[in-house]
Amino acid sequence: MPFYHKLGKIPLKRHTVFKSDEGDFYHEELFGTIGFDGMSSLLYHTQRPTQVKEIIRSYDVSPKIAVEKNMKALNLKGFQVPATADFLESRKTVLANNDCYIVLAAPRKSLLNYFYKNTDSDEILFIHQGTGKLRTQLGNITFKYGDYIVIPRGIIYQIDFDTEHNRLFIIESKNPIYTPKKYRNWFGQLLEHAPYCERDMHAPSELETYTKKGNFIIKVKKQNMIHEYVYAAHPFSVIGWDGYNFPYKLSIHDFEPITGRIHQPPPVHQTFETNAFVICSFVPRLYDYHPNAVPAPYNHSNIDSDEVLYYVDGDFMSRNNVKKGQITLHPAGIPHGPHPGTMEKSIGKKETKELAVMVDTFNPLMVTEEALKIADETYYQSWLDEIK
Repeated sequence: MPFYHKLGKIPLKRHTVFKSDEGDFYHEELFGTIGFDGMSSLLYHTQRPTQVKEIIRSYDVSPKIAVEKNMKALNLKGFQVPATADFLESRKTVLANNDCYIVLAAPRKSLLNYFYKNTDSDEILFIHQGTGKLRTQLGNITFKYGDYIVIPRGIIYQIDFDTEHNRLFIIESKNPIYTPKKYRNWFGQLLEHAPYCERDMHAPSELETYTKKGNFIIKVKKQNMIHEYVYAAHPFSVIGWDGYNFPYKLSIHDFEPITGRIHQPPPVHQTFETNAFVICSFVPRLYDYHPNAVPAPYNHSNIDSDEVLYYVDGDFMSRNNVKKGQITLHPAGIPHGPHPGTMEKSIGKKETKELAVMVDTFNPLMVTEEALKIADETYYQSWLDEIK
């Protein structure tokens, strides 16, 4: 995160003696990235966070690739992914490359009987359906429909859902996820032209501190393996922390669209960036106001990136038969654009109510076996004139 935050009790100086009122030492932990050169936070634990009692088992969770070199436009019916009780088992990777995984999940139950830590990737959980609370060692974040929850790698977390009907669109990134550089000044502050500001970004609150000892299972993801560790101390033993490395949420409903007299290109919708892909938000907005403007996007070739669009809600003006939870993949190298008739129908329209999340990857995406289970195999033909 490009701003400083603190929660709980911390000493006046780093790396100095810090004790409880009873005289017990607190245990300092540097939670950092990119060696000692990236974002970091300093955590103070009531117990040592290093007390491993046992490693129960390790197992492979690599996605099963069905199409390694894909050149076919795909339409995936995301809401056909079956609901599953366990949070980790519910996560189905549908598209993947060496930089990111694109995942659908429909967990029915809260993740409360174990803890989870992804050390491979930063994660973004986009909440399509459901409400609840993300619990972490750095504090809690409540969430609802439309929230992006950004979870840096290494965060230990649980999820407490209020309902059994939950749908998540998840992006796992091997590269750190940042706010776009074009929105920031050289101090890191978001600029006036940015479509959101720090007021829209919500850091953890409600720090829960436990001093319990016992058997606490943490499922750690590393190199596409899950390693089940048993720790002797409760993972949420932090009495206080400060720094720049922490989870946060940003609602897609707080993204302020950038519009113009004629159609604006996709970068105006950019919300997050990494070195390997960008994430954009399409939100309700006024259409272009040139008297002869064509609101629907022009045909364009993705020469350098695969384009993934996850449809959240509303009526998407450039596509026919759009359903909630649908994912389209338009691979690099071939042009795509509005479906037949949608360009003409958009002329004269004043606004759109669409809501969608886009991921543009700079390296090709592979298609998994899970994706083919929910794929419309005829989608690539949907631009033919006779298909309306």
